[in-house]
Amino acid sequence: MKKIGILGSGAVAKALGIGFIKYGHEVMLGTRDAAKLSDWKAQAGDKASVGSFEDAAKFGEILILAVGGRVAADVIDTAGPQHFMHKTVIDPTNPIGAEPPQDGVLKFFTTEESLIEILQARFPEVHFVKAFNSVGSGFMVNPSFKEGKPSMFICGNNNAAKQDVSDILDKFGWEVEDMGKATAGRAIEPLCMLWCIPGFMNNHWSHAFKLLKA
Repeated sequence: MKKIGILGSGAVAKALGIGFIKYGHEVMLGTRDAAKLSDWKAQAGDKASVGSFEDAAKFGEILILAVGGRVAADVIDTAGPQHFMHKTVIDPTNPIGAEPPQDGVLKFFTTEESLIEILQARFPEVHFVKAFNSVGSGFMVNPSFKEGKPSMFICGNNNAAKQDVSDILDKFGWEVEDMGKATAGRAIEPLCMLWCIPGFMNNHWSHAFKLLKA
């Protein structure tokens, strides 16, 4: 089992951390404030640990960038880009701006490029794979819907890294839809907007996407 380093201390980091531990992985969550994760560590058990961003980046053979999109690049810089080089980095970030939603629609700070493209250009030797950005944290691991397995759309420039992520998603109960290179982030990241509209408008957050094929 590969060691998993998760950078972040929010709901996404905690949910994915528990999910990886459930499937036998050792997990370290990286944070600026370890005290925020004391309850999570107690719940997660012996395979869980907490450290700095740098500690988690060094620890993980596979990394997860579970931080806000606006600070994603800064967190990598803080942790040390050298600890990310040639590793699979799962990227659930979305480029959500500081402005409030308008009619339930989030504002993104990106224009023509997606956030994964921006990160990939800044850190070219990191194998980013966009995943987990279009569903809430409560459904990331073993989602249960009466319609069957939901679809998780992924993209990235490195095929081996995408295979790593596909294997994880399969274990976690998802149908994987590989949309190709990081350029596809321009289509995948806005799914976050679409996913959030029923939540902001009707307080309905219990849904996921499914790609139907003839």
